[in-house]
Amino acid sequence: MIQLTHNDIENKQQQFPITIVCDAIRTPENIGMCFRISENFGIQKIYFHESSPSLENRKVINTARNTINQIEHDYYTDFTTVINKLKAEGNTIIGIEITDKSINIQDFNFKNHEKIVLLLGSERNGIENINLVDYTISIPMFGRNSSMNVIHSLAITLYEVTNQLAVSS
Repeated sequence: MIQLTHNDIENKQQQFPITIVCDAIRTPENIGMCFRISENFGIQKIYFHESSPSLENRKVINTARNTINQIEHDYYTDFTTVINKLKAEGNTIIGIEITDKSINIQDFNFKNHEKIVLLLGSERNGIENINLVDYTISIPMFGRNSSMNVIHSLAITLYEVTNQLAVSS
């Protein structure tokens, strides 16, 4: 067995109809990792709240590792306005959040939705206005802790979504 280098690997480059909305994420490392994981999974666009750490922040740059210029991104001022705009464009808004109506991620059929927005809540408070989402999904956990890092939950969700969508394309 030989470990491959980055130069040895040629990924199937594919873009999926997925947009990420980061609801007031404040940690520079999470912003950087959002870019990196979104590029890994062929995401179309990311929206950040205007109060999120700057893309010139050293921690954002180091964590993103050259992916900032590879992903379309924009900023929003008002959460309700950006969500309503995305809904009007035909997106299904899916919050990654534990609620009394959450569907286990493996039971959610992402193929039934033409354009998907994955909504990430802030590190401390979750999603600002949960009533704006069309669905919430949750990731089953088996330890004592009932929460995980927002970018870890994004990575798991993107794996499931793109796995389902890639099979159907």
